[in-house]
Amino acid sequence: MNPSIAARLDRLPVVRTHRIAVAVVGMALFFDLYENFLAATISSVLKTELDLTRTQLNLILGSAFFGQFVGAIVMGRLSDRIGRRPAFMINLAVYSVFSLVAAFSPNAWFLVAMRFCAGIGIGAEFALADSYLADLLPKAVRGKFISWSYTVAFIAVPVVGLLARWLVPLHPLGFDGWRWLFLLGGIGAFAVWVIRRGLPESPRWLETHGRHEEAEAICSSLEAEARAAGHTLAEPDDEATVRPAASMGFSSLFGPQLRRRTTMLWILSALEAFGYYGFGTLAPLVLMEKGFDVVSSLGFVTASYLGYPLGSLLAIPLVERIERKYLVMISAAAMAAFGLWFGFASSPAQIVVAGIGYTMVSNLFSNAYHVYLADSYPTAVRATAAGSAYSLSKIATGILPFILLPLLDAHSPELVFGLVALMMVLLIVNVAVLGHRTTGRSVDALE
Repeated sequence: MNPSIAARLDRLPVVRTHRIAVAVVGMALFFDLYENFLAATISSVLKTELDLTRTQLNLILGSAFFGQFVGAIVMGRLSDRIGRRPAFMINLAVYSVFSLVAAFSPNAWFLVAMRFCAGIGIGAEFALADSYLADLLPKAVRGKFISWSYTVAFIAVPVVGLLARWLVPLHPLGFDGWRWLFLLGGIGAFAVWVIRRGLPESPRWLETHGRHEEAEAICSSLEAEARAAGHTLAEPDDEATVRPAASMGFSSLFGPQLRRRTTMLWILSALEAFGYYGFGTLAPLVLMEKGFDVVSSLGFVTASYLGYPLGSLLAIPLVERIERKYLVMISAAAMAAFGLWFGFASSPAQIVVAGIGYTMVSNLFSNAYHVYLADSYPTAVRATAAGSAYSLSKIATGILPFILLPLLDAHSPELVFGLVALMMVLLIVNVAVLGHRTTGRSVDALE
């Protein structure tokens, strides 16, 4: 029997096409994270500029995530049906258009609606990126290069902080500084949409859908690229690889082979929102609760956000050396510890150190989580599975302001971060009991 496309892709060295795909996907993910952290970063500014009630502020913070919940489910499933590349193009175009329109919002309710629609576009970005890169990259370096893509992406978080710190007090061309932040997001996403058109389709996806000639052409091109660079290709190993049918649907996620990991990953995805997005949602408001003014709070938050790309860099040497399951658990425990420190911190030095520590380990967690999620399902259902699991993190994040901000108003930052730590403990127990190992295995290998 001829070796599968999957086996041939897994035996490849990393070539120029792989690196370009990693960079382009990272640039697109940049705007996913830009959107996710934008409203939280300028929440105190929006509250003043638009004279927001608490309910309106909660809706502005949560609306993009509610949209992302819809987008992650719809676009994830669409990606398994029509292909990774077309889905990539659709979701980034939708985000770009509605982010541009959001910049001209006349009131809070219009901004809520535009952020919801932009969220639909960007909602599946991580699920599609996880699926596409897992499809394309060789198994031996999959985690490492996905982490490189995330490192490019997470530069967005300190960029949001720096832009907010710079633009919020200004009115360039008579346009409010906070509006420029939405405008820049839409323009940048459109530029990446243009570049993304050059990416190839996933050969694994093409093979599962019977488009063998197209899959063969892309795979052969990658092999030729490797040989031209002086590499000798080993014989493909199909021993642990299955060839999943293209007809696998949503119900297969709860079939005998996938039920346990789907349950674990859905619980993991819902709980991780408290730790990962909880900090971004809370930090500016927690600092104001501690007595710092808006500008000082933005400065501290921006300094803390430097930990996001640093944490992603930290993941690069670790994600292939430490089993993904255990890396998720270790980094979640570190998030709980740094979160409690940030909640109790009172001096500027402690706040910045605890904030950078928190964001570093949360991005180590994020990289491990996303690679783990992409590792866990076969090609035919990977985007559907990743999108459905990831959608739970989005709906949980959308609900977070309605849980955490009233708790902050009624009690204290210490109690809020105590709740976040409790969620991280439950997450660790879930992964320890139900989790499976994936490091170094083919993405189409099932137990």
